[in-house]
Amino acid sequence: MAKAVAKRSEIPVQKRWAVEDLYATKEAWEEALKKAAGRLEEATAYQGRLGESAQVLREYLDFEDDLEKEIEKVYMYAHLNMDVDTTNTEGQDMYMRAQMLSARALEATAFAKPEITAIAAETLAAYRASEPGLKVYDRFFTLLERRRAHTRSSEVEALLASADEMGDSPGNIYTMLNNADLKFAEIIGEDGEETQVTQGRYIGLMESKDRRVRKAAFESMYAGYGQFANTIAANFTANIRQASFFAKARGYASTRAMYLAPANVPEEVYDNLIAVIHEALPSMYRYVALRKKVLGVDELHMYDVYVPMVQECKAAVPFEEARATIQKALKPLGAEYLAGLNEGFENRWIDACENEGKRSGAYCSGGTVSHPFVLMTYKEKLDDMYTLAHEMGHAMHSYFSNKTQPHQTAGYKIFVAEVASTCNEILLTHYLLETTQDKAQRAYILNHFLDGMKGTMFRQTMFAEFEMQAHRMFENGEALTAERLNQVYLKLNQQYFGPDMVSDEEIRLEWAKIPHFYTPFYVYQYATGIAAAAALATRILELGEEGVRDYMKFLTGGGSQDPIDLLKLAGVDMSRKEPVQAAAKLFDERLAQLEELLA
Repeated sequence: MAKAVAKRSEIPVQKRWAVEDLYATKEAWEEALKKAAGRLEEATAYQGRLGESAQVLREYLDFEDDLEKEIEKVYMYAHLNMDVDTTNTEGQDMYMRAQMLSARALEATAFAKPEITAIAAETLAAYRASEPGLKVYDRFFTLLERRRAHTRSSEVEALLASADEMGDSPGNIYTMLNNADLKFAEIIGEDGEETQVTQGRYIGLMESKDRRVRKAAFESMYAGYGQFANTIAANFTANIRQASFFAKARGYASTRAMYLAPANVPEEVYDNLIAVIHEALPSMYRYVALRKKVLGVDELHMYDVYVPMVQECKAAVPFEEARATIQKALKPLGAEYLAGLNEGFENRWIDACENEGKRSGAYCSGGTVSHPFVLMTYKEKLDDMYTLAHEMGHAMHSYFSNKTQPHQTAGYKIFVAEVASTCNEILLTHYLLETTQDKAQRAYILNHFLDGMKGTMFRQTMFAEFEMQAHRMFENGEALTAERLNQVYLKLNQQYFGPDMVSDEEIRLEWAKIPHFYTPFYVYQYATGIAAAAALATRILELGEEGVRDYMKFLTGGGSQDPIDLLKLAGVDMSRKEPVQAAAKLFDERLAQLEELLA
């Protein structure tokens, strides 16, 4: 019999995240939804009047800010409830209603930015000088001016806002297919019993010492995606099409330009990343060759990528042990940081148990209206401890930003979203290597670190290059069929892994299982994030209090400045190639250490 996955109702309350911190009951959520929906009509009283006076402008911005907070809280509660059980129809209904409310709010307030943009520059400057209540919106006005060329008339903005909900459809469809409807064939596990392959169990199966199990899980997973390859390709194309529509409507040269614009990230940063990683591919090929040698296989296959090269070490890491280790590893970040970290562990910010219908992967829902919430499936692997440290890095970034910044500037850009989380991982590796003398254990830690760097720096750059190519193909009028996408992806996989890796035919479908592609031009930031994180971790360890002080400037900065400028405050300049080159060098140095240990 296949091992059953627990139902959500079977997970003890103390092991679930505390969504009641948002609303005590679903009835309270319903009331909040109704109240927020009722406030939408208030926006009409301001339409056509925002240039009337400084007072009217401040009143409207305060109204919109309050409305945003109410809707963010409603939306967060709904998506947290749905993600822990995507099969629950009530949760699906709540989430869709929250989405509809968000879309209606965007439509109701779409007139505002064009109206404010239409106010003469000297008049707007006079308003800001005469009304102290507008000071908190300084960043808003800066960003608004930057978007001036891409802001349309009130009528067009209202139309684009109403189309926004349709734009979410491909991502919503993929989420339901990937998490609720897509099923994978059972396999025979290490214990000789039938085991259901699920999104949550997949990595654990791919880390199995039994190569037969890894191969079976790999084939089961991609057979599942293969059945829907044409459907997923059509949906993926639809997502690029909606992105292209909005890019053209707003006057951007490309979808990439549009998605990089909000954080003011030059497109050269994206291109430099790919160029530097291409230069570093010989190190990746050395890593692949070492893996092949240590595993002792005639051919290294894609299902051999996740299994640890060092098998002698303890693999199981209970949650409480992981928590204690993480707290020790992050001690260099200071007492204030550790106090916030402990608050998250003690007060049920984390949902870590596997249950039926739970969303795959891991994330931190930070928001600006509550403490953060972390979702993951903790399976007592070293990788899970790293994931926990990573997601709590996100949580602390949100926690300190919210604690320091007003709501208007608390939210940080995606470009820096992976920096704090990856810095935690690097500090965890440093601590483990500093406190571990056993040769085999050190080799195991180095192996894990290299696997993480491979996945974060090399693989995410490969994903970014695939995404860039797919969008350009669409913009050039090429058809994005499943077969064409398969070809592009397989070629990149061969390029990034090199001659010692067999790029199995199944891997050509990996693009179909990457949910982040439905948030266009997101994945490259994992790679730039690890580069910035490596530099920050080095400064913290080498400079002590000075490094921590600079790092806290970044953590508490929220969205008060452009992300590249916030990182400069902390001592890292991401407008240059050097941070990515330094991260590639760190990979090379750790690889040399592992090669020496395994010689």
